[in-house]
Amino acid sequence: MPKRSLRQQILARRRALSHEQWLASSRSAQRQLIELEQFSRAACIALYAPAHNETDTAGILEAALAAGKRVLYPAVCGERMVLRQVEGLRSMAEGSFGILEPCPTGLDHHADEPDLIVVPGVAFDLNGHRIGYGKGYYDRFLQHPGRTAHLVGLCHDFQLIEGALPSEEHDIRMELIVTDRRIIRIE
Repeated sequence: MPKRSLRQQILARRRALSHEQWLASSRSAQRQLIELEQFSRAACIALYAPAHNETDTAGILEAALAAGKRVLYPAVCGERMVLRQVEGLRSMAEGSFGILEPCPTGLDHHADEPDLIVVPGVAFDLNGHRIGYGKGYYDRFLQHPGRTAHLVGLCHDFQLIEGALPSEEHDIRMELIVTDRRIIRIE
């Protein structure tokens, strides 16, 4: 199935989630991610602010801050994405595309700093490929030559596709995919 059709189909299904379904799925996926060894070992993690019923990350943020971890969130600056440190959701405001972003007064950080990057996506496959919204911000950001962070795709289980997603040479694969029902470890 072409990326565009698949993207529309998955986004429609995500929009159809009730608040209760979204909350239950998000809580379950976050619990699973927090239990990962990669999370417990990370001193610095990068999260995303959810949009359009993406899996929430607020519980991960709370757990990370409680454990003394540095937490970074993305901010879009023109055609590129940077990370900025946050001390909680209150230090964020609506930014590009109506998504919460860290305030622009913080220092810009890049993909070589976090130990763990939690990546959103519209769909993921069992080989670690993902499709996003089609703007390429994460693909460009994750190309950073110094990046050593573990990459974890976080999504609702229905966003995990059993077949292979269309992929391109510049696409970056996830190491793990965490859903509300399972954890997929990519070889």
